[in-house]
Formats: sequence, structure tokens, C-alpha cells
Amino acid sequence: MAKESSFDIVSIVDIQEADNAFQQTKKELQSRYDLKDTKSSIDFDKAAKTITVHAPSDFVIGQVIDILSSKWVKRGLDLAAISWSDTRDSAQGTSVKEGKVVEGIDKDIASKINKDIKGEKFKAKVQIEGDKLRVSSPSRDVLQEIIAFVKQQSYGIPLQFNNYR
Repeated sequence: MAKESSFDIVSIVDIQEADNAFQQTKKELQSRYDLKDTKSSIDFDKAAKTITVHAPSDFVIGQVIDILSSKWVKRGLDLAAISWSDTRDSAQGTSVKEGKVVEGIDKDIASKINKDIKGEKFKAKVQIEGDKLRVSSPSRDVLQEIIAFVKQQSYGIPLQFNNYR
């Protein structure tokens, strides 16, 4: 029997790069003329992987998120890695919006990816292992086809392919 080749489908975010994007956004908030006196702020909790934006209005929150998004993309991070909540009012009379950095593939998305790969009838085996998927096949060409297929699909989270062997 031929040796099996495999790779993992994962969803990871480089937290250090996310922190760098946050620090650049914070610095730009302090220096930008149109946002200087708005009492806007942005916080990043690395442990909880949450981003919190405080601003006087939804419009200013949108501007802060646009700045963060541009810094995020320049750092090579995928914007789909942040899941934003709805804007809510805080006790200080400001608006607050929270974003959660999405890491790992949850069971629903993992089973959908698994179902899609099996639906295409690739000669490969897919195993869900916690928050990642392991795809194995005797043919490396089949694995390349699977990677190309999964890249074409949209699952709402950024996906990476690693441990190709």
C-alpha cells in the first residue's frame, strides 16, 4: 500500500500581528486631526482575543474600524478573522462595539467542509480533530485538488493549509 500524504485545514490568527495592527491603530487615533477630540478609544485583550471600540457615535466607530481594518490587512491578516457584535450604548453616553478574533474551526463549519469534500467524491479521508481537519490521501495530486476546491469555497472564516506531508 502506498504511503498516505496529508495536510491540516486550520484557522489561526497571529496574535502578535493583531497586536501590532491594534498598536498602530491606537497611535493613529491619537494623531489624526478629525478623531483627536472625539474621546474615541480602542482596547485589545490578547488573552480573551477581543477588540473593544468606544466612540461618541456609530459614525466614529466606523472610522476607527476602518483604520483598524487597513492596518489589519497591511499586516497580512484576514478581515474575516474578526467577528463584530452590534453597536450598543454604554453608561457614559458613548457607543461601544466589540470584535472577537475568530480562531479554530467550530464543529458546524468543520462538518460542512467535510461534507463538501465528500460531496465532490475526492479519494481522500477527512477527519475532524478538535478545531482542525486532517485530510489524507495516497495521491498528492488529490490533496492539491482538495486545497484548490476548499480555497474556492466561502465558509466565513479564514482557512490555512499546513503540515503538508
